[in-house]
Amino acid sequence: MPELERLCAGHAPAVLDFELANRAYFAASVPDRGDEFFDRFADRYSALLAEQESGVCAFHVLVAGDGAVLGRFNLYDLEDGAAEVGYRVAQHVAGRGVATAAVLELCRLAAARHGLRTLRAATAHDNAASQRVLVKAGFVPVGPAGPADLGGKPGTWHQRDLDPRRPTAILPAERPRGGCGRRR
Repeated sequence: MPELERLCAGHAPAVLDFELANRAYFAASVPDRGDEFFDRFADRYSALLAEQESGVCAFHVLVAGDGAVLGRFNLYDLEDGAAEVGYRVAQHVAGRGVATAAVLELCRLAAARHGLRTLRAATAHDNAASQRVLVKAGFVPVGPAGPADLGGKPGTWHQRDLDPRRPTAILPAERPRGGCGRRR
């Protein structure tokens, strides 16, 4: 069963493989990261880890039993009990409930580990799959998202208020394993 793991340095090769393998798939629904993202991947990845270490963001990867990354699930701009959610899953697991399960687990972690009370996520109007994931994970539409929020596309902001008494997890809880997960 896939596990949601906190992003660490050891995940870098699998994250790069995931991004490259799914680049065209992602570009169909969200703006392409561009060649510079891949050319400077090591620098950008180090910057992500530094952001995470500072407590501004919390990055996670959904890892399969063989160590392959199936998705990325992130909390951005953690401030005043709130954060923004971003995620993407590999094409070969899309439509199977993987994203919904991982977003539910991310909600659990947001409350339990980071003390967050509110999560927000923006989706483009033409990204019906992402909208379904958010609704299934308990998010509700709260207003328009402008083109600046979604790389030039109009969309909708969704929000979920986290209630620590309401269970959200489908995936097993993230377990401390020391270092960078169980796989190198």
